[in-house]
Amino acid sequence: MLDRQKHDLLPLAFVFLAALAFIAVRASYHGFDQVFFADNDDAMRMVVVRDFLSGQNWFDHAQYRMNTPFGAAMHWSRLVDLPIAIVELLARPLVGAAQAEIVAGYVWPSILLAVFIWLSGRLARLLVGAEGVLPGMLLSAFSIITFSEFNFGRVDHHSVQIILTQVAAIATITALRQPGAAIGAGVAVATSLAIGIETLPVVIAAVAIYGLVYVASPIHARAVRNFGLSFGLGTLLHLGIALPPSLWFVPACDAISIVYVTAALAVGLGLSGLSLLPLGTRPWSWRLGAAVIAGSAASALVLVLFPQCLAGPYASVDPWLVQHWLAGVGEAKPLLAVLSEQPSYVVAAAIPTTLALFVYAYAAWRTRGVERGGWLVMLTFLAVIAAVALLQVRGIRLSAAVLSPACGYLVIAARARYLRRTTALSVLGLIGSWLGFAGLLWAVLVQQVVLHLPAQTGARVVTSAEVDSDACLAPGAYVDLKGMPPERIMTPIDLGAYVLLYTDHAVVAAPYHRNNQGLLDTFHFFNGPIGEARAILDARGISLVVTCDALPEMSGLPDAAPDAFVHLARANALPPWFSEVKHDGPLRIYAVLPQ
Repeated sequence: MLDRQKHDLLPLAFVFLAALAFIAVRASYHGFDQVFFADNDDAMRMVVVRDFLSGQNWFDHAQYRMNTPFGAAMHWSRLVDLPIAIVELLARPLVGAAQAEIVAGYVWPSILLAVFIWLSGRLARLLVGAEGVLPGMLLSAFSIITFSEFNFGRVDHHSVQIILTQVAAIATITALRQPGAAIGAGVAVATSLAIGIETLPVVIAAVAIYGLVYVASPIHARAVRNFGLSFGLGTLLHLGIALPPSLWFVPACDAISIVYVTAALAVGLGLSGLSLLPLGTRPWSWRLGAAVIAGSAASALVLVLFPQCLAGPYASVDPWLVQHWLAGVGEAKPLLAVLSEQPSYVVAAAIPTTLALFVYAYAAWRTRGVERGGWLVMLTFLAVIAAVALLQVRGIRLSAAVLSPACGYLVIAARARYLRRTTALSVLGLIGSWLGFAGLLWAVLVQQVVLHLPAQTGARVVTSAEVDSDACLAPGAYVDLKGMPPERIMTPIDLGAYVLLYTDHAVVAAPYHRNNQGLLDTFHFFNGPIGEARAILDARGISLVVTCDALPEMSGLPDAAPDAFVHLARANALPPWFSEVKHDGPLRIYAVLPQ
């Protein structure tokens, strides 16, 4: 085992350095002075880590500068904050506190990228052999998802969840031969769930796999039991790590809580109980029946105890926000609905995923025994992830975790055919085996097609206003605002996290669903009658309004009032109790004066 891992170090170093060089060139092309923490979640993650390093309690997940002056709850995990905070602390003596955040933004994603590439190689070696390691690593590293989730400044939790999905897959395949490895799968799945419920597809897939393993062959009873117990107890442990005792029995549908602990314990006990039933000599249908009964009982228990979660993780979000805000969040839309908005990303992610599904199905058909079991494990993980992605495109990012064996298998098969007989068809097959999984290439090709499409086709092309919106989020835009004494500020929702990151001011909202009232007040301020807008400012003690014309939010809702702020600001017809503060940069700053 050690020799195999040692042999993987050379391709790991090659692929990692190549991927890192590509990311660096890409960053230099866009300009290092541009938005570094380019997503709201990355900016907010750094705010949360900063507060944690400033002494905020481990169990205190409130963001006190949001929903000003009341504060807002967050649902994020400290498990991701901790390693980023450690990197920052190590960097502070060398570069100072401010630059340590930037160092963490480079170092932490790079560490995760190396781990991701290594695990991609481990997965490929496990199912394909040594020949599959390099193509598995290389094609996984150069996917559109990898460069989206492991980029410099990408400090949100999705990359960690991708890695935990890889761990779960590796441990599950290994458990078919070594039952103790199933403990690792249970812990990985429980940890991914504790970090964020976006990995529910992985949890569902893992539970289904171990249930089907029990049905197919009772000789794996120990592995099934190991997974069930480690998943249930692991989730229970994570509840204690994430929340103080006062919140252990408070249900929440959008983050780890008693809801998910109950479900995990029910699943764990169900799988453990199944593994102990004396059904080994009975037909497989008996075990299937027992599994269906156990699964139904676990599901019924959770639904009876927590019926509010039938409405999904956003059950507590105000219906108005669901209709006017969440419905427009790109990553929450079905994959096909996002195709016209983000064609490069969707196509470049969907083609390798679809190809891998066919490869896994074919490999499972061609093999037997435990080897077939490994391919079926990968097929199940990827099929569940793909099905969820069809409903919400954000699910597609998890596919990156389980593509490497398909890459290795197809490349090796195509090469073997080419070596047996060199024909035009075999040459095309070999080239296609590489290009099929080359997500970045698909992204570039689609982007070029979109750029040359006639405007009336409806394909989405990046506009100059969208490009200019990056200037609204760049650090340089906040220099003057940062120099002002701390104030309570009303901003468009997508500006909130950056005001918190770059300044000491407090804001009403950023794009986080637990802040119901802050989000509602922000929408109503910008789109409601100006009299109601003034009442919102007075109720919260807001002294500044900060906007940026390039943000889509400043176009207003379709049903915005005629005298809404967005319309009056565009026409330079705001009431006299707004006084614009002159300064350089794309932001517009208005002082709120007494009436």
